[in-house]
Amino acid sequence: MNHLKHINRRHINGRMVAVMFGLVLGACTASALAAAAAQQAAQLEAPLLTAWGAEKAGNKEGTIPEYTGKGVKAPPTWDPKNPGQRPDPYGEKPLFSITAQNAAQYADKLDANLELFKRYPDFRMDIYPSHRDRVYPQYVLDNTAKNATACKAVDNELKLVGCYGGFPFPNPKTGNQVMWNHLLTYQAWNLQGKVENWIVPPSGDPVMVERGNFWYNWPYYDPAKTEPHPSNALFFRFLGKDEAPARLAGGQMLVHDAVDSLNIPRNAWLYMTGRRVTKIAAELAYDTPNPYTGGTATMDDAQGLSGALDRFDFRLVGKKEKFIYYNNFDLANQTACPITKLAATKRFPNPDCIRWELHRVFVVEAKLKPNFRHLYKKRIFYWDEDSYGAGQVENYDSEEKLMRVNNIVSYPYFEAPAGFTASDVFMDLQSGTYTPTGLATCNGCGWWPVSTRQPESMFTPEALAGGGVR
Repeated sequence: MNHLKHINRRHINGRMVAVMFGLVLGACTASALAAAAAQQAAQLEAPLLTAWGAEKAGNKEGTIPEYTGKGVKAPPTWDPKNPGQRPDPYGEKPLFSITAQNAAQYADKLDANLELFKRYPDFRMDIYPSHRDRVYPQYVLDNTAKNATACKAVDNELKLVGCYGGFPFPNPKTGNQVMWNHLLTYQAWNLQGKVENWIVPPSGDPVMVERGNFWYNWPYYDPAKTEPHPSNALFFRFLGKDEAPARLAGGQMLVHDAVDSLNIPRNAWLYMTGRRVTKIAAELAYDTPNPYTGGTATMDDAQGLSGALDRFDFRLVGKKEKFIYYNNFDLANQTACPITKLAATKRFPNPDCIRWELHRVFVVEAKLKPNFRHLYKKRIFYWDEDSYGAGQVENYDSEEKLMRVNNIVSYPYFEAPAGFTASDVFMDLQSGTYTPTGLATCNGCGWWPVSTRQPESMFTPEALAGGGVR
């Protein structure tokens, strides 16, 4: 009996030791995780990185400048009463031009553009001095710092939890994290525009696909929200109202995207003027042809990529230096580059209208998952480290041949700490057609941030029917 008591005491003591050891180990593990998170957050405050994880220093050649956080000043010719028309604040001439004759010299910074030089011997890239003038509101920077330890991507990184209204992953480690930074890049809390979309077929005769008024709203960046966003929250709402051509006038489109792209698919609605009815348009996602581009781009091509991430595996390749569209003020200025000038060349936009700069970019390769369907089998994204929005996208067909190249139009605002990356220039290499979208090519056209709160009712399907043409 005493022997059994002795054994039981030893068993109990052993269990106590095991439990205590487990508690100590758990505490150590938690401590290690906390230390790692704190170290990651501290890196963002160090002189080496910006609050969102970009390298502050320029490159050793001096062709990429240091990030100073000073932003850009409006030129005297900018009229705040016509804010969407944005004159070039730099007034610079190209440093040099890349042509088919010297493209090989810059091959490591061209990627898919090498193919453009092969196909189109008269293609040209004018390279301008690089400027890093993208700045952000303080609350966005503060929330980004919180996200360094609070924000998580779960369920195969298709859903965000615990994220504040800032860049979700200021020090991204995976392809999905970079793509979430892109989807949630800060352009403004509310953005409004009146713009035109054009298609330029191989003949070179431009056709206006659509002109309308557009509203972008990011509830994720509501400055009044100080708590983490719930995982079922919307992060993006889009409203478009068509003005022209006549057959489209009065039509409307509404789109909602959530931070849980796995369980909450994109919601979309269309108001049909002919039938005077609002219908659910679940098909306005993934590789459905984008009606604003004449079929030369998919719905998820918008802004490089929009919508859910579930059909592709995203791999972070790394970072590199690359020539990309940047500070494209001429594309936001009807005087500098009207559509007659932009479309003066066939198969690619007039090089005289395009500003290219050298920037560091994140490179993400996406491959279509087995048993999933999409027009593209492979995509390669190049995202600017200062915005995660500016950059270039290569889209490959089912045989992994380069099919389309998308360049995102980018420039900082004069009137607010933010910047624009919501327009695209799509180039379809198979047809020789290109489609500039979201252009300020009409009177009163352009994009401008809106600081006032937009009514919630504005972004509802009921509002489409109420505001539609009767």
